[in-house]
Amino acid sequence: MLLLDGVRFRYGPRSPWVVAGARLAVEPGEIVGLHGPSGVGKSTLGRLAAGLLTPEAGRIEVDGRPPRPAPGRPHPVQLVLQHPQHAVDPRWTIREVLAEADRNAAPDPELVGEHWLDRYPHEVSGGELQRVNLARALLARPRYLVADEISASLDALTQARIWYLLLDRARSERIGVLAISHDRALLDAVASRVVGWAELFRGVDQSAAVPA
Repeated sequence: MLLLDGVRFRYGPRSPWVVAGARLAVEPGEIVGLHGPSGVGKSTLGRLAAGLLTPEAGRIEVDGRPPRPAPGRPHPVQLVLQHPQHAVDPRWTIREVLAEADRNAAPDPELVGEHWLDRYPHEVSGGELQRVNLARALLARPRYLVADEISASLDALTQARIWYLLLDRARSERIGVLAISHDRALLDAVASRVVGWAELFRGVDQSAAVPA
């Protein structure tokens, strides 16, 4: 499983805790929703799970071990963000964006149209670019995927299409998904269980100092 246990993080030694003793587990193939209002630290937790930030305390494990990229392979936990244009190099074609994950593998044709590959990010729609980002994450063959508000800025039809494609791949390949959103109705529709932000810290003294 993907396990975060007693994880603490802040953006500076004198800053308040953003994540203060969080405990969360995601099983292979499980879709776990993380619900909470904007600004409470959900995205920070997603970045910690994906290895983009390092916790000050606590442990993060993937299948019982600290998550480290294997030689020639990306991190086993991939992150897809809300705003796809912030996750791609605007000077690269879609083909080059996808090659960042795997130069030899072809993207899922249900996610990425063949006619998009030689276009630049500004030449496809926001929904199409989000499908490219999801395809890139899946090309990395992750064990787990953090989906951070991935459909928040999209129309309802595009939202449904992206979630259908992600859930289909997650179930067929047993990819655990942490779906982060402030939209409880969406999480109730896509997740097997939903965790409220406050539940991550149940029984934890959030003001406590990091243990030595």
